[in-house]
Amino acid sequence: MNANRVIKVAMDIYKNKYPILALTGPRQSGKTTFLKKQFPDYEYVNLENLDVRNFAIEDPNAFLKQFNQYVIFDEVQRAPQLFSYLQTKVDEDKIMGQYILSGSQNFHLMQNITQSLAGRVALFKLLPFDISEMQAANWLNDDYAVNLQKGFYPAIYDREIPSKGFYSNYIQTYVERDLSDLIHVKDLKQFRNFISLCAARAGQLLNLNSLANECGISQPTAKSWVSVLENSYILYQLQPYFSNFNKRITKSSKLYFYDTGLLCYLLKLNDSDSVRLSSLKGSLFENYVINEYVKKNYHNNLLRDLWFWRDAAGHEVDLIWQKSELLNLVEIKASETIKSEMFKGLSYFEKLKPDLIESKSVVHSGLFNQERTLGKVTSWKDIVL
Repeated sequence: MNANRVIKVAMDIYKNKYPILALTGPRQSGKTTFLKKQFPDYEYVNLENLDVRNFAIEDPNAFLKQFNQYVIFDEVQRAPQLFSYLQTKVDEDKIMGQYILSGSQNFHLMQNITQSLAGRVALFKLLPFDISEMQAANWLNDDYAVNLQKGFYPAIYDREIPSKGFYSNYIQTYVERDLSDLIHVKDLKQFRNFISLCAARAGQLLNLNSLANECGISQPTAKSWVSVLENSYILYQLQPYFSNFNKRITKSSKLYFYDTGLLCYLLKLNDSDSVRLSSLKGSLFENYVINEYVKKNYHNNLLRDLWFWRDAAGHEVDLIWQKSELLNLVEIKASETIKSEMFKGLSYFEKLKPDLIESKSVVHSGLFNQERTLGKVTSWKDIVL
C-alpha cells in the first residue's frame, strides 16, 4: 500500500498557474512513487538513466521534441544543460503544468532553477510522511516513541523494511553519494563522526566552533559540511525570532534532523524504550514535534514563517509560527503531566508582544487535548498549523 500524499492538493492548484512545477525532497521520501501514481497523464523520464541523460546533455532540443505535452523529469539536476532549453520551450508553448521537475539535491536543482526558470516555476518540497498521512494509512502508533524511533520514510512502511537496516543503507548509499557530488570529503570516517556529533546536538543552538573542535576539523569545514547536510535534506536550521526587543536575544540557529528515525539510528537508539530512557528524550521529542510543523508547512504549501525565541536570561519559546500578522507560540514537553509552569515562557513572551499573540500551546507526549486559562494543551497527534 502507498499512502496518499497531502502535497497533491497544492500541486494540482499550481499546475494550472505555472508552466513548470519543481518537487524536491530527501532521497527515498517517495517523490518518484508519488509522481508516477498521482500524475498518470504525464510521461515519466528518469535522468539517472545514463543513456537518457547523455541524450539530454548532448542534444537538448531533439531530446525535448520526442515527448508529448506533459512530462516528468526525475533527478533533473543531473542534466543542468536542459534548464535553459526548458525556459525557451515553455515560453514558446505557453502550456500550464507542462513539466514537473524532481530532484533530491536541493543545491544543484535550486541553482539551476534560479538561473534559468525564475518566474516560471512553482516550488514544492516532499518530506517523509507527516502524521496525517501516517494516520490515513493506519501506520501511526499511539505511542510517540515508537513512531519517533522507527522514522517516517515510506520504504519502512510500504516495503516493511526494518528501520535499522533502512537507515544503515541510507547513510551508505544516499548520504555518501550525494555528498561526493557536492564536496570532496577526504576522510569519510571523520565525516560520519561529524554527522553523529550533529545528531547529539539536535534541538540545541548550533555552535560551529564547538562542533569543529570536537570533530578535529576547521570551522569553515564544519560550516561547509552543515551546508551539505542541509542540501541533502539530512538536517535543517530553525532561525531565531527577533524584533525590536530591549533585551539581548539569541541570534544563533537551532539544529534539527528532518527525520527522527535517522536521528535515532545515529544515536544508536534501537527501540522505543531506549528513546524514553534516553537523556536526550526532551530534545528528541522536540525534534519530532518541530518536524511535524515543518512537514505540514511544506506539504500543505502554507508558506508560514517558523522560528524559535530565546533571550540572554534564559526565557524561551520552542516554536513561533506566524499566520497573517499574528504569532502562535508553542512549548514542547515530552511529558503527559501538564503543569502551569510549562506556560511560563509563552506568558513571558506574550507580555513583550501582547498585541501580536494569536494562540499559546503546550504540545505534549500524551493523547489528550485541553483548553486552559493560560493556553491550549495539545497532543502531538493533533498539531495544527
